[in-house]
Amino acid sequence: MEGGCCTASSTSSSGGTEISNSKRKQIRQDKPYRGIRMRKWGKWVAEIREPNKRSRIWLGSYSSPVAAARAYDTALFYLRGRSARLNFPEFLVEEVVSDARDLSAAAIRKKATEVGARVDALQTAEHASPGSNNSGRVSEKPDLNEYPSPETSEDN
Repeated sequence: MEGGCCTASSTSSSGGTEISNSKRKQIRQDKPYRGIRMRKWGKWVAEIREPNKRSRIWLGSYSSPVAAARAYDTALFYLRGRSARLNFPEFLVEEVVSDARDLSAAAIRKKATEVGARVDALQTAEHASPGSNNSGRVSEKPDLNEYPSPETSEDN
């Protein structure tokens, strides 16, 4: 009987491993970057814990996960310095590196939300621009069954 008990427990533990692996994949899809999460209504938010404190620094809510992750990266860099594990280490701006010094939570929040808002605005503009090639003009479709009149003819 003991062998049956041990066999059952080893089977259930391997099943638990499979569940945890699938759960990890789902979490990875839900949270594509470190330090961000998605609200129920689709906005992405970023926040970070202050070192050696229980409080958090609110970094804002954004329409794209990349903007939230960039805000998180900015705050993390100001808190941890060059040793921070960033989502986008390639986007570290030289002015940020030279400006890294001890800042208050409010100053870190301000700098992070500026970066996040800038990235959010750029991404929103990118998504809006491919569909609108006329730069705000409304194009009317001509009636193809109508003969051109001499007034509207371009042959003049």
